[in-house]
Amino acid sequence: MSSPQDQEVSELSVPAPWGEIKGKIWGPDDGYPVLCLHGWADNCASFDCLVPLLPKECRYVATDLVGHGLSSHRAPGVSYLLSDYVADVCRVVEDLQWTKFSIIGHSMGGFIAGMFGALYPEMVDVLVLLDSYGFVITRPDDLSKLMRQGIDEMMKFNTFNSRVYTFETAQERLLAANPTLSERSVHTLLKRGLTQVEGGFVFSRDLRVNFKHIHRFSLEVCLELQSKIQASTLIILADNGFGMPSKQQEASELLQAFKDRNHAVVSVPGDHHVHLNDPEVVAPLVTDFLRSKVISQQLPA
Repeated sequence: MSSPQDQEVSELSVPAPWGEIKGKIWGPDDGYPVLCLHGWADNCASFDCLVPLLPKECRYVATDLVGHGLSSHRAPGVSYLLSDYVADVCRVVEDLQWTKFSIIGHSMGGFIAGMFGALYPEMVDVLVLLDSYGFVITRPDDLSKLMRQGIDEMMKFNTFNSRVYTFETAQERLLAANPTLSERSVHTLLKRGLTQVEGGFVFSRDLRVNFKHIHRFSLEVCLELQSKIQASTLIILADNGFGMPSKQQEASELLQAFKDRNHAVVSVPGDHHVHLNDPEVVAPLVTDFLRSKVISQQLPA
């Protein structure tokens, strides 16, 4: 029996004014379209182990978010803004000629998915948010400090040089930054996360993705945006993940608002990368949701 990583995939390449948006594609050409958006500092290989366990009737497209994986970096002097990531989704789906689709988003990819679902509700059937609650909430008294920090970081940034690693030290660096990743998950992410250069490897992601996001939203704004979402939504929180509602009162209120609108919020054992470390825990929930909400509607009577 083949492993998930052995499943046949093809490469995605979507032109953008600054270069290309890259990614991976699984499934039949005429399959129900599902867009997969990875988390901060990861790449589309984040879905390598999950997608092969999901319904075969779907066409899965996982993008390397701009500045990550094999996708081009933004132009010098340009910040990485949440609204620009949403615009990148528009570029990808327009190139694919998708007008109605579902989105699976992990962590930051879930924030992008939530925002896209709020701004383009007529285009999204289903949202699946993996250890993410769909929006980045900032307390009002933190807004100015965090926005200023993001601007200051960009103004001080004047080099695109990256440290050169051996493959082994790159593994150690990624694991140090994400100690909950399994050894298999580290290897999976590094397939697209490293670029070979003279003397070793550099991380392919743009260093600017580490800067504080300049666009910030209060709980009230997030709740207003969330109310615009028409898609059936499934939120899967890892019990040892960063999205636990007990960590932030505002997150609890946002999650309760999802529940009040008859969206599903469930908890699973695992950590922030549970979909990558233990995809068998997440796959049945995502599969059942896709089948009940969209796939069954696509079948002929």
